[in-house]
Amino acid sequence: MGHHICIGDYQIVHIIYKTSLYRNCNDKQFSIESSILRNFSKYAINEDPLLSSSIWRQMVIGQHHGLPTRLMDWTYSPLIGLHFATAEQDLNQMDQHDCVLWEIDLNEMNCLLPIEFKQVLKKENAYLFTIDMLEKIVSEISDYDEKMGDTAMLLMEPPSIDQRIISQYSYFSIVPRGISDIEKFLAEKTSNTTKYIVDKTLRWRIRDMLDQMNINERILFPGLDGVSAWMKRHYYVK
Repeated sequence: MGHHICIGDYQIVHIIYKTSLYRNCNDKQFSIESSILRNFSKYAINEDPLLSSSIWRQMVIGQHHGLPTRLMDWTYSPLIGLHFATAEQDLNQMDQHDCVLWEIDLNEMNCLLPIEFKQVLKKENAYLFTIDMLEKIVSEISDYDEKMGDTAMLLMEPPSIDQRIISQYSYFSIVPRGISDIEKFLAEKTSNTTKYIVDKTLRWRIRDMLDQMNINERILFPGLDGVSAWMKRHYYVK
């Protein structure tokens, strides 16, 4: 069972954490997933000629650019994680609801993997899979789902295709079809997972602290988009 840690007072609201694929496609997610990836590969091939070579590359590159996928974003840095937990598209909503930051144990997650996946990690002296490492074991989504069932979830480090991935210290989890409730999976299968609930009244204060540590949109999203998002928040008037 994971730990719940409160930062400030809060009222617990039950939330089932879902992938962008589920949020976009609901109960049709798995029936149209292959179509999404196939068409993404077809239309984005000029941007990345290697897309057609790996379904996992299609997922990683697509997720990075906003495509609905079964991947979930994680980061090595707790401060960067806190940035994303407290970020809000609509700044009027910043103090309207609590937010959540999750901490997982990589070793514990890897211990849940089937033996053949553990052997690859041991051979490569690695904690996270790369696309090439995963391709050596499984290259089809259906095979991955069968091997993982509802008892494991693989963690994968993306290729450093741009400065944004590097700046965010990011990696992904590939959520198998058998895990429909990620929070329930973490609660039942892990003991070192911690869920930090940040009270809504602290979000602006935390944002100010992160700014002082140079953890902000300008740094994490290099380019004009990041600068604009940072300036938008910096000059927000309630």
